[in-house]
Amino acid sequence: MRVLITGAGGQLGTDLQAAFSAGAHHELVAVDRAHLDVGDRDAVASLVGQLAPDLVVNCAAWTAVDACESDPDRAWRTNSLAVRHLAEAAERARAHLVQVSTDYVFDGTKADPYVEWDPPCPLSVYGRSKLGGELEAAGLPGSTIVRTSWVLGPHGSNMLKTLLRLAAGDGPLAFVDDQRGCPTFTDDLAGAIYRLAVGRRAGLFHVTNQGPTTWYGFARDVLAAAGHDPGRVVPISTAELDPPRPARRPASSVLDNAALRLAGEPLLADHHEALERNLRRLIG
Repeated sequence: MRVLITGAGGQLGTDLQAAFSAGAHHELVAVDRAHLDVGDRDAVASLVGQLAPDLVVNCAAWTAVDACESDPDRAWRTNSLAVRHLAEAAERARAHLVQVSTDYVFDGTKADPYVEWDPPCPLSVYGRSKLGGELEAAGLPGSTIVRTSWVLGPHGSNMLKTLLRLAAGDGPLAFVDDQRGCPTFTDDLAGAIYRLAVGRRAGLFHVTNQGPTTWYGFARDVLAAAGHDPGRVVPISTAELDPPRPARRPASSVLDNAALRLAGEPLLADHHEALERNLRRLIG
């Protein structure tokens, strides 16, 4: 297949390139923000029209959750309107579209994990704009939408790399213990997206590594696995964050991978296993 990956310079886009390169022979075109402004309808139409891809995987997004609150137009343009442009161009090219979305489309008030059929209710501009992207992708018949959460890995900026940097210092590390979710590692996530994409699996799928935790629990796991003292990590509440974060986060955004499980598809590994593997990539 001829495959177009947008947002290819990000942490997920980087591992997606590896997943497609390791699979069956594909003609892969990977573009980052410098080479394609996904919010520019003419630019998207021109590139997709020239390439005539069989598959478009959109990893392009503005994921600065707090910054989205002060610049909602940029969030809507990048996370929603851009998906409209990609869906329109994909339809003309008869390409299959895969859109990556987020657990932040939920408000976190449900006691049990969220399944794909639960109604979204985002709390933030970021969450609302990503839900807008889902709606645009869903308007293209046969498209695939992949919701994931707490994305981590060896590329780009993320909480795993921040924790390793902080672990090298001294003193206590305060992390919230009242936000619950599933850490998801880009190598595992990329493999799942690859399988859904090449199989042209239509519809909405929750895809995360297994095993919910809090940021406090995850921070302790990272320090312990990296050979540092996990006792340095102290729990705090979201209300105790100083300064407070502009965007509201869902208290519990654990995603049940129900569509995969009920279809008999393999689930991703437990996040502890993925953490050990990714630490070997980062620190040996």
